[in-house]
Amino acid sequence: MDPGMKQLQECLTEIEIEAEHLLLATHQLVENDKARNGNREALTALRKKARTTRSSVPSAFETIMREVERTEARTMMKEVCATCGNYDSKDRTWMMFPGSDIFACVPFHAAHTILEKDQEHFDFEAKKLQSYVKEKSFLISERGALADKINPSVLKSLVTLTDKSK
Repeated sequence: MDPGMKQLQECLTEIEIEAEHLLLATHQLVENDKARNGNREALTALRKKARTTRSSVPSAFETIMREVERTEARTMMKEVCATCGNYDSKDRTWMMFPGSDIFACVPFHAAHTILEKDQEHFDFEAKKLQSYVKEKSFLISERGALADKINPSVLKSLVTLTDKSK
């Protein structure tokens, strides 16, 4: 076989492998988003049950200042959960554990704490997958495989965008 043809075949094989990885990562990103949205809906349902929203629960500072205004003899710190609010955190609620068919009756505070930690994990995984998709898209674009669909300079400007930390 001609050396130029062999090199072209190897290049196409590498691009195809990278494209396959890109498609798998995109599929995983969609699955992750479905799970993340389901988890978000569960957290919203728990907040509705407790009749709280993120903005309706007073901050720790506001709670301390109200306590100081009432009397100086009381304890200064009373912890208020952002999801529970004044709701009885020991009230039991049913929860299905992810990845299994097991339902359990767990305390309200434990249920929403588990869901919030899962939400953080889903957010982290989504950001990781998004950066991986950007990296693979840029790699494939540099090799010229996406040149007919996306201008390489436009793709490079999209890929090199950075998020500012808050």
